[in-house]
Amino acid sequence: MKKSMLDSPHRPYVNINSNTFTTRKSLSDRTFYGLIYLMTIVAIIVTLYPFLYVLSISFSSVEAIDQQKVILFPVGFTLSGYKMVLQYQELWVSFYNTLWYTVVGTVLNILFTCLAAFPLSRPRFFLRRKLNFFIAFTMYFSGGLIPVYMLITSLGLYNTRWAMVLPVLVITFNVMICRSAFEGIPNEIFESANIDGANDITMLFKLAIPIIKPTLAVLTLYYAVYHWNNFFSALLYLGKQDLQPLQMFLRRVLIMASPEVMQKMGGSMSTSALAVSTLQVRYVSIVVSILPIVTIYPFIQRYFVKGITLGAVKG
Repeated sequence: MKKSMLDSPHRPYVNINSNTFTTRKSLSDRTFYGLIYLMTIVAIIVTLYPFLYVLSISFSSVEAIDQQKVILFPVGFTLSGYKMVLQYQELWVSFYNTLWYTVVGTVLNILFTCLAAFPLSRPRFFLRRKLNFFIAFTMYFSGGLIPVYMLITSLGLYNTRWAMVLPVLVITFNVMICRSAFEGIPNEIFESANIDGANDITMLFKLAIPIIKPTLAVLTLYYAVYHWNNFFSALLYLGKQDLQPLQMFLRRVLIMASPEVMQKMGGSMSTSALAVSTLQVRYVSIVVSILPIVTIYPFIQRYFVKGITLGAVKG
């Protein structure tokens, strides 16, 4: 027994060093993850506090806002700000316009994105490489604002709803994501469907699209958020106020601080009360404008990781 211990004198030494190394490694890992969690908590607080502050101001009384008592939670809870904003007719017209642009635009975006991405993902498509190059080229170079404006006006789209939808029918980056997702589908599936007599349209709508639903869910959110927040196109192409989206109304309230808008909302309020209420109206308008898109997000949030990785992994 003693001889065997003498024959392997380094064995106990190795075990002791291994345990020590494991202990040190786990301590460093705990320190590293602790710093990561701390940074994450700080980032959450920094990004979440402005939203909570806006929400608290929108539910607080005018007196509490005037005395600057609102820090984190509402003070003097009231819905007067929401009543003031929601009774304004222009808000509902703008809300309907934004809803129309978002729903119609997103549906057309997803449809034409799939129609553009599917042929580009098929190796047997003879123009695949050339079209991929020209599509990727538009990600870095564009014709500029003035030529696009002249094109929109020459096509008769100025002051029409389609000026908010047709110029952004597809977004190049989203086409690339969708193409990668289609490329991740095993080619044997399409070969089997082709043997059974399925054409390209059938393979697209019956096979390819159902397989990449998580990716399409992510692209749907991307397009919907874009249409919901889009105000620059309306600023350029929509001169009629009854066609302008909610973001244009919000822009007038926030940036321009339109006196006629505030006076219509405030009614017969005094000048001092109206000045304080202006801040509350702005924050209420922010909450009203982002609430619909925020309520939709949790329902498709679970598709995010799967949708992005599906378009990135080649199987």
